[in-house]
Amino acid sequence: MDYEIESRTLDVVDTAVESATLDIADIGGFLARVYGNVSSYLERKGAGPAGMPFARYHPLGEGRFDIEAGFPASTPVGGEDEIEPSELPGGLAAVTMHIGPYEQATAAYTALEKWIREQGGTPDGDAWEVYFDDPMSQPDPNQWRTEIVQPYRVP
Repeated sequence: MDYEIESRTLDVVDTAVESATLDIADIGGFLARVYGNVSSYLERKGAGPAGMPFARYHPLGEGRFDIEAGFPASTPVGGEDEIEPSELPGGLAAVTMHIGPYEQATAAYTALEKWIREQGGTPDGDAWEVYFDDPMSQPDPNQWRTEIVQPYRVP
């Protein structure tokens, strides 16, 4: 698959998230629960959700990840139970859209890293995924749209 990649300069975005360390097989159930919890929390606080759901992944190896998942918030929030305030970083980011099943998104990450290096840059921190389709309302995984955002820096 060919990926169109663009560079964006992002503003810092306030978010509300839940975090966990999980095996890859447990991610789907975690995300389904978290998005409902965080969305309800933000609505109660009058702070959103102010955008699409996202998940930021830090690979630990052997199919395990530290994951932070939630929504952008229209104003900073304090947190409640498992929900905590966080933010998505500002600065340069390489961005592409993956269309298809989540497990095939590895090619998009590879394309982003290659593009960043071709620009003379290096990845700077963990990437995140923004989900534009809910698998419950769009059952065809070949139609799922996932924006992948990789911060980077140029020396």
